[in-house]
Amino acid sequence: MKKLSYMVMIAATALTIQSCSNQPKDAKENADSLNKTKDTTTNVAATGGIAVDQSDAKFATDAAVGGMAEVALGKLALEKSTNPSVKEFATMMVSDHGKANEKLMALAKTKNITLPMAVDEDHQKKMDELSKKTGSDFDKAYVDAMVDGHKKTLDLMNGEAKDGKDAELKAFATETAPIVKAHLDAINKIHDGLK
Repeated sequence: MKKLSYMVMIAATALTIQSCSNQPKDAKENADSLNKTKDTTTNVAATGGIAVDQSDAKFATDAAVGGMAEVALGKLALEKSTNPSVKEFATMMVSDHGKANEKLMALAKTKNITLPMAVDEDHQKKMDELSKKTGSDFDKAYVDAMVDGHKKTLDLMNGEAKDGKDAELKAFATETAPIVKAHLDAINKIHDGLK
């Protein structure tokens, strides 16, 4: 109970600090800030500590926000696209990234890592832009976003697989990287077909 009240106090403090700031933080920045306050070297009694290095926690928040965006954009593509290849890819995004997100959330919980509950400003802006498009304009913009996003995600996964300090997060990245690579290959093929 004492630990819970400390966590609530830390969260309230973080939100207060954020509200005093001139620039509002997005969900990912909030999660990163909360994870920094859990630094086990200085604040373990108050926060319960975090069971990983800050670079591993940052990987987890980056992967979580990217995964949520892939699912949300996939759902948007299922609504807006009329291209069967794009719809098939979007279905794969919702399924594969949904499963990866669940795995990452469970792993983060065991490590006391706070993950963002919503996409960051950049991904939200991309979703807003895409939601205004229709037909082949939508398909082209969605496919371009998926190519770019999967390149970044593959780099993120490969970086953690190579340099991660936490064995379980490193294993998650190692396991997820080939799936992301397969997605990148599939979207590149669709991209080439739209030209």
